Amino acid sequence: MLDRTNMDATERVTLLVRQILAKRAIERPVGADEDLAASGLSSLDIVNLVLAVEAEFDIKIPDREMTPANFRSIAQIAKLVRGLCEQPAVTG
Repeated sequence: MLDRTNMDATERVTLLVRQILAKRAIERPVGADEDLAASGLSSLDIVNLVLAVEAEFDIKIPDREMTPANFRSIAQIAKLVRGLCEQPAVTG
């Protein structure tokens, strides 16, 4: 298990993307701004990535944020995560 406490959101999302690609036997670097679908992620992989991001950052991504634009690239996902992590927790 890696110590991710000193890693920023982009690095952590990059690791998650690499893990999913590795499961599909895709071993190539993916830049922060590269289109994830073009890099080899299927729509099912994106769903798994959403779940992995929620678990990694202990957040719930609101349905309104589940858009293709927010999950197009590592940079977009990291931006979304940073925004969600900065919001105060909603109790209900």
